[in-house]
Amino acid sequence: MSSSPTLKFISEPRTIAIVGCPFSGGQGRLGVDEGPIHMVNAGLVQQLKGLGWEVEFDGHHQFEDISAQSDPPIGKLKNPRLVSKVTEAVATVVGGHAKKGHLPLTIGGDHSLAMGTVAGTLSKYPDACVIWVDAHADINTPETTESGNIHGMPVAFLASLTNSSSLGATAVGETQPFAWLDNVHLPPSRIAYIGLRDVDAGEKAILREHNIAAYSMHEVDRYGIGKVVEMAIDRVNPGRRAPIHLSFDVDALDPTVAPSTGTPVRGGLTFREGHYICERLFETGLVVAVDLMEVNPSLEDEESVQQTVAVGCSLVRAALGETLL
Repeated sequence: MSSSPTLKFISEPRTIAIVGCPFSGGQGRLGVDEGPIHMVNAGLVQQLKGLGWEVEFDGHHQFEDISAQSDPPIGKLKNPRLVSKVTEAVATVVGGHAKKGHLPLTIGGDHSLAMGTVAGTLSKYPDACVIWVDAHADINTPETTESGNIHGMPVAFLASLTNSSSLGATAVGETQPFAWLDNVHLPPSRIAYIGLRDVDAGEKAILREHNIAAYSMHEVDRYGIGKVVEMAIDRVNPGRRAPIHLSFDVDALDPTVAPSTGTPVRGGLTFREGHYICERLFETGLVVAVDLMEVNPSLEDEESVQQTVAVGCSLVRAALGETLL
């Protein structure tokens, strides 16, 4: 069944614009680009229509025409030109849907895509806040990253903790990758994490330095998920008037719940905790965009893949109005 709170920022008739992003360039494991294809094939469009939404979906976005043929590392960063071009394209698409009063639902793909999705949201709603549900903080900078995988860095770019000039030398005459993000700024005070449990030392220092709202599994255990969600909303959205962008990495869930993901970490959110977050945010009537990232159907056996895809679809439905009663 579904509930229908007033959605403050979404036009009638309520329309979801699915942005399928089969992209894996922000990290090294093959297969995460297949996640959105599996979720749509599992009937997601029909499921959302069953909740009373109109749904726009004109096929997955193809990135073959975004050329980054010569893409050597810049400093430690891997695939910087490709990731920059793809995320800039995603920002344009998501922003276009948001400006029409639709709710963009972006299905990834790896979490580097959130540079594009959040930037797109901010182009329409500059005062938006972000609830980032993830085992990882994804706030490494070019200086703190150990892997060089950009899916561990999107929040640092969005929050202007790094910029294109900090990436290091590029070819003579080459535009710095991510220069398009230099005018995008998500204040650290408008970011809240839920579900953290695998945070690099450099990231911990950044979270402390900028006093970013971060609720790890320790806080979930201590206070319960209901209290944590309320604390997160109040930290980044005092007065509860601003738009909310939900960016959900499926690895926030425990691997027993969602095994087919690239960087699983034991001790994660339960099925119900993950769904509660989504349900409660929808109840606020403030959600303007949703990301569901990092489903990787190439990992684990077929049963685990089907389980993870089903959970991903279920989380999306919860974030868009499905309730238990």
